[in-house]
Amino acid sequence: MQLQNPYSQPIESILEKLNTTESGLSNDEAEKRLKEYGLNQLKPPKKASLISLYLKQFKNTLTIILLAATFLIFFIYFLGDRDASNLIEAGLILAIILMTTILGFVQEFKAEKAIEALKKILAYKTKVVRQGKTQEIDVKYLVPGDIVVLEEGAKIPGDIRIIKAFSLRVNEAPLTGESNPVGKEVNVLTGNKQIADQKNMVFSGTSVASGRGMGIVITTGNQTIIGKIARDVSETKEDQTPIQKRLDEVGKMIGYIILGICLLVFVFIVFLAKDFNTLSLTQRIIHSFIASVALAVAAVPEGLAAVVTISLAFGTQRMLKKNALIRKLNSVETLGSTDIICSDKTGTLTRGEMTVRNIYYDGLNYEVSGVGYETSGEFSLRNKKVNPNIFKLLLEIGLLCNNASLSSENKIGDPTEIALLVSAKKGEVNTNLDRVHEIPFTSERKLMSIVLRDRETYLIYTKGAPEIILAKCSYVLKKEKEPTITREDRKNILKINEEMSSKALRSLGFGYKKLTEAEYKEQLKDEKNLEKDLTFVGIQGMIDPPRAEVKSLIENLDNSGIRVIMITGDHSLTAQAVAKDVGITGSTLTGDDLDKMTDQEFEDKVENISIYARVNPSVKMRIVDALKKKGHIVAMTGDGVNDAPALKRADIGIAMGISGTDVAKEASDMVLLDDHFSTIVSAIEEGRGIFQNISKFVNYLLSCNIGEVLVVFIGLMIFQKLPLTATMLLWINVVTDGLPAVALGLDPPEKGILNHSPKLFQGKIINKKLLAEMFIYGLLMTIAVLGIFSISINEGTSQARASAFTAIVMLELIMLYIIRSRFKTSFFSNVWLVLAVFVTVAIQALIAYVPFVSNLFKIENLRLFESIYIILSCFVLWIVFKSILRLLSLTYKYHLPQT
Repeated sequence: MQLQNPYSQPIESILEKLNTTESGLSNDEAEKRLKEYGLNQLKPPKKASLISLYLKQFKNTLTIILLAATFLIFFIYFLGDRDASNLIEAGLILAIILMTTILGFVQEFKAEKAIEALKKILAYKTKVVRQGKTQEIDVKYLVPGDIVVLEEGAKIPGDIRIIKAFSLRVNEAPLTGESNPVGKEVNVLTGNKQIADQKNMVFSGTSVASGRGMGIVITTGNQTIIGKIARDVSETKEDQTPIQKRLDEVGKMIGYIILGICLLVFVFIVFLAKDFNTLSLTQRIIHSFIASVALAVAAVPEGLAAVVTISLAFGTQRMLKKNALIRKLNSVETLGSTDIICSDKTGTLTRGEMTVRNIYYDGLNYEVSGVGYETSGEFSLRNKKVNPNIFKLLLEIGLLCNNASLSSENKIGDPTEIALLVSAKKGEVNTNLDRVHEIPFTSERKLMSIVLRDRETYLIYTKGAPEIILAKCSYVLKKEKEPTITREDRKNILKINEEMSSKALRSLGFGYKKLTEAEYKEQLKDEKNLEKDLTFVGIQGMIDPPRAEVKSLIENLDNSGIRVIMITGDHSLTAQAVAKDVGITGSTLTGDDLDKMTDQEFEDKVENISIYARVNPSVKMRIVDALKKKGHIVAMTGDGVNDAPALKRADIGIAMGISGTDVAKEASDMVLLDDHFSTIVSAIEEGRGIFQNISKFVNYLLSCNIGEVLVVFIGLMIFQKLPLTATMLLWINVVTDGLPAVALGLDPPEKGILNHSPKLFQGKIINKKLLAEMFIYGLLMTIAVLGIFSISINEGTSQARASAFTAIVMLELIMLYIIRSRFKTSFFSNVWLVLAVFVTVAIQALIAYVPFVSNLFKIENLRLFESIYIILSCFVLWIVFKSILRLLSLTYKYHLPQT
């Protein structure tokens, strides 16, 4: 059975309902429950088979159009037109489809292999009490009702109700986002409690930071909180990426154009074309199909899907070198469109390492430099360096009243205690005395004390909440003396503590006293006496500091029009302080306040909120949904289990590779292998560059295709012959257009590309302005090509087609450099493009001048005067086209609106 709100039920009641005792289950009962509840492991997400992963690559309009064209060619062949060139055309189209889909399949398969599944999230072994004896078992055999032993450093193997707690503190950052370890207790809680406030529960996937305890297993496997989150992730629907939507729009537009033109040509040939009057109706229909296929081939940019896939694949390889692993190919371009980044605070914007920032000692506030667990740093007073020996005793208490350990290889224990070890290291305090007694920290007492022996003297060192320490003190350390503490002293110390709290610093107070051996033995009879009449020494204030690069990064993103929103499980005061440090501005909203809002009320305010505090996973998804409804392209960064559903719901989810949990990585689109937030800037720049390159080659390919369609359509109307055969058009689209288009996808990003607004990368790939340019160039190219075709037509159709074939190839290459001239890229900045153009020209020269190759396309060799005419046409067309654009005041710099 599954208990409801176990945090609100007495221990005796839970033991009774789960039919267990503090002596644990019997082995037979544990075996029986294992069959009933199943293994304690998360059910992995359903993996797509290799076949379904490959078939997924066919889910775009352009590929479907190409498949339809292939079917049409085969249909014509078997209908009666047994021309072998038809099979060659179909074979070429199929080869293109295979190349495109295999590239996409390989990339996604490799990315999936690079990410481990969810199994690592659970501990491998755990200690349980069964039949009254403590034993170690594989965590997967844990069952509800088991009694688990909790020890420092151990992972929590299930959702557990605590029955015993001794200074027990748990790191819940992977689940709640809370950066500080949470003290645990056994008392019954009342009311409706969020996960972060269930102080008598510990949860699967978290770990014991310090102390020890015991607990009853309530749920295991998929029934745990982490299991439910994993289920939410698997059920979260993923939307199409922006590039998928745009390419589908292009594909649908092309599809409508093809249907319209093919229908027009079909009607023209069957009913109006005079040259076909002598043929039977069946033969007319066959010829009309052949002409329609030629036009379909001309209209479809067969290389577009392949070029986009190759461009994205190259982009992922470049990003991998920059420590960004792209799990889904289309995510590269999505980054360029991003205008909001929702970021988790702990471990993402911050280091996830507590750091002492301020020290209060003898009436003065000292600053401490350094970040995280790095032991290099200095102490200063009003920006002047000071000798830490001044407050050596304060640092010494922090060092010795401590159960953490610090070395270059390992940092074990409560992050707060590790921070105290680091501050002592910075002060070069290395005192080593024998500990003879300890009074552990509890959430009720809020302090910890140890007893050290120094020859004949016993030292009591105490640390805890400043107000609690202060209440235990009768004296205060002033100028190396210990006068009686006054009301004014207490007032000043509490004021300092409040000031630290207002800066979101977590403050700890420190006290001590000295005893003779006889005094110590007497006071030890009642431990409480050891913590009376202490001398107040000082306060250390600490915080989980922002990563060093984050502030400048957020400033750069802000200049680029990208807004950063902080989402955290921490308290609002802490969140606001960190936000101020990293440069995030805007209002704050807590999870509780958000829960009280309707969706409409929240959507009305969402644009003004930049800091969310004390939120749970479902709230994160609600935030992402509200922003997406406002038309934003949302990226979500995070490393914890609590981030996973929102990572999947966002347009692009970005997980941390080192500190990130497996659940987060599994849900993400991109993984930062170095956990550096700055890697996102490189990724955004790469994404924008890819969008820019996609815009370039879409412009290039469609300009060429419009020209090809007009040449075939108008040529058919005027000459009642096909100026270019389907084989020629396919060759042009795949080889002479495809090679330069692929190389165009390797163009470096335009200088200053991050200075553009994200809106530039969120618009349609083809807008009215670009469409106008395409048709103008296509029309000019049609005039030039058909002019050359008409000059040679008297020499025969094969001679005229030779001229038209070479002319259209050269004129399309001219368009390539017209497009590139609009961006801040030099002629030789892309060596691959120069090479692609050279290879294309060389291949076309072979076709035009070598008889054996010419015969493959059923054309004659090109004559000298035709070659000269083609070269002159290229120069004239460039000049005329640019002149027309100037006259029409069409932009050169960018085909999208400027900021």
